[in-house]
Amino acid sequence: MPLQVSNYSWQQTETAVFLSLPLRGVCVRDADVFCTENYLKVNFPPFLFEAFLYAPIDDASSKAKIGNDAVVFTLYKKKAVLWETLCLRGVDKEMMQRIREESILQAQERAKEAVEAKAVARREDQKYALDVMMKIEEEERKKIESIKENERKKATEELEAWKENRRKAEEKKKIQKQDKLCQKKQMEEERKKFKHKGLIRNVAPSSLTPKGRESGNIFFEKLKEDSIPAPRSAGSIKINFTPRAFPTALRESQAAEEEEWLHKQAEARRAMNTDIPELSDLKEDEKNPEWLKDKGNKLFAMENYLAAINAYNLAIRLNNKIPLLYLNRAACHLKLKNLHKTIEDSSKALELLTPPVADNASARMKAHVRRGTAFCQLELYVEGLQDYEAALKIDPANKTVQRDAEKIRNVIQGTEVKS
Repeated sequence: MPLQVSNYSWQQTETAVFLSLPLRGVCVRDADVFCTENYLKVNFPPFLFEAFLYAPIDDASSKAKIGNDAVVFTLYKKKAVLWETLCLRGVDKEMMQRIREESILQAQERAKEAVEAKAVARREDQKYALDVMMKIEEEERKKIESIKENERKKATEELEAWKENRRKAEEKKKIQKQDKLCQKKQMEEERKKFKHKGLIRNVAPSSLTPKGRESGNIFFEKLKEDSIPAPRSAGSIKINFTPRAFPTALRESQAAEEEEWLHKQAEARRAMNTDIPELSDLKEDEKNPEWLKDKGNKLFAMENYLAAINAYNLAIRLNNKIPLLYLNRAACHLKLKNLHKTIEDSSKALELLTPPVADNASARMKAHVRRGTAFCQLELYVEGLQDYEAALKIDPANKTVQRDAEKIRNVIQGTEVKS
């Protein structure tokens, strides 16, 4: 049976009560202090102190200090008035029991309100964090779209400039061809003119005398020299073939760029092998991201989710452009209730699954469903419903997704219990 403590001392002002309760060996770890508006209790086995206060106090702002073999209370009054005594007089057992029960209920209500307030604040913080993350992703997406649009405009301008240059070149060739035809026509007219005057005869050149060739066929010889090219001199052309690291033919104008690219690729491979210590323990075939993905899938099927995440992490470090790695890692995080990481990996998978085509429809639907499930488990049902509706646009005939989306709508409307 506990020992009731009665040798206490107290003082008061119009606004506060100062109570000193001596307890030998008291410490914060073992002392149990319970205080409400009308009731004060200190339990330090085997000692027990109870006080049914004379008037209500502000228990939220009141303080207790434990140490030096004593508990010192500073109790602030709700009304500025002097008390006649510290405890009520003439309190029977039934009244004492009723005050105890009311004090416990009051403390429970306040604790419940505090827990709910913390939960609401936590949900608000989570929603704010998600809003910020989605805003950042939207800004990044707009930035990428802007870069793509600028590149598209640049390519269009270059194509138009190339077409214009080609058109000008064709016009120039056409003009040169017309000039040659005009010159040829003019030469034919001159030849006819000389023939008409008797300077050129309709006989074979071999029958002409040297004097006739010198005097009558000057224009003919000139025309013959212009129309028949001189024979080429004999010679040989030496061809040297260079080793190629590219599947296309070597262009001398791009040799420096290709050498720089090969140098950078070699540096990147060396840096990757140096920066990833895990590669030193793996065999050569185990350094393949596809092999690591298959390994992670087998570990996931065995419900070894942490090991599967490790395999996907290493595969992503080797190649961060494979969307299925992020999609499978999101499934592992969802199993482990790492909801924020599930949302992050699903969003990254959707970012890589572009453009939306029939071949990646199944993966896009899974990404939407997993992100929507994570949103719902965070009690962000509106965001979760948006992902489920996006999944239904990809596969409208999926009965499971239809049923889950309907449940989320009922939760939002308040017609179904959250689960």
